[in-house]
Amino acid sequence: MVSEYLRVSGIVEESIVDGPGLRLTVFTQGCPHHCPGCHNPQTHSFEGGKMMPIEEIFHMYCENPLLSGITFSGGEPFCQPAPLYRLAQMVKSRGHNVMTYTGYIYEQLQTMAETDQAIARLLSVTDILVDGPYIEAQRDLDLKFRGSANQRILILNKKLDKLIDLN
Repeated sequence: MVSEYLRVSGIVEESIVDGPGLRLTVFTQGCPHHCPGCHNPQTHSFEGGKMMPIEEIFHMYCENPLLSGITFSGGEPFCQPAPLYRLAQMVKSRGHNVMTYTGYIYEQLQTMAETDQAIARLLSVTDILVDGPYIEAQRDLDLKFRGSANQRILILNKKLDKLIDLN
């Protein structure tokens, strides 16, 4: 099997702020949104970061038995949907969940998925989606897992509805 690579800005091996439970958070490199006040402006360049094999990231994930899921953040994860889909499949094979942050809104992604199979696949394995651009004027530090009030937490896998408190 040919190794698939992901352009990564960074990885947080144990996060409690990027989704429910203890999570491995992958910050993808490259973002077209350039939201003013972005928390991760170093992720905007599509040439930055480093290339990592998804198998290496999955191995890192498997080394920690306390993890309950993986979070894809950015940058913009939907700019690299194919390798993230494969990584998400690997994590889900362990019975764990996938959370994805995006500057797009869900309805935009659904439209994009009609013509881009890779986006459709990544959406299909995303259990929890935080959508919408960061809007500095709507910044709210009291929101769970979000930076601004316009962003929504969408539970795409209804099996998780009652298992995860997102309030």
